[in-house]
Amino acid sequence: MRTVNYNKTNKQAFFLILFAFAMLAMSYAAVPLYKIFCQVTGFGGTPQLSDENNGEIIKDKINVRFDSTIEKGSVILFEPEKKTINVQIGENNLAFYKARNNSNKPITTMSVFNVTPLQAGKYFNKIECFCFEEQLLSANEEVSMPVSFFIDAAIKDDKFIKDLKEITLSYTMYIRK
Repeated sequence: MRTVNYNKTNKQAFFLILFAFAMLAMSYAAVPLYKIFCQVTGFGGTPQLSDENNGEIIKDKINVRFDSTIEKGSVILFEPEKKTINVQIGENNLAFYKARNNSNKPITTMSVFNVTPLQAGKYFNKIECFCFEEQLLSANEEVSMPVSFFIDAAIKDDKFIKDLKEITLSYTMYIRK
């Protein structure tokens, strides 16, 4: 007759449960950790967030194109006030997006952004924006939302995109439910 070692079985069960909880915790931590990684490195076209522009201004200019996306059939209107501006590299710039609630009830929205080409994300620095903040729009309200940004002069030192002529800043606005 075989004897069962309960001490060893209990230890294995404990580590298996501990492993399952650790994997669950990692799945919850993955999204915020990935967001931090993208913001620090500019990975995936994520613009850098800056408090201010302390860099040099150079004579070269680049077009910044603004893009917006909403869910098909949405009750909101969301678009850039200007589609394109020509900016001097290193200089602070200000652009505006317009949002309008076309419904008869208040809604809460949130916007996320991206920069293309992806390699330009680490040089596109946003000083202030409405992204990742909930925006409450009253019934039939229209607001103008600012984006303050600059393009780091170090973009000219990047051999892969030093001759880049246009950067696109894209926002997607969602209705929070």
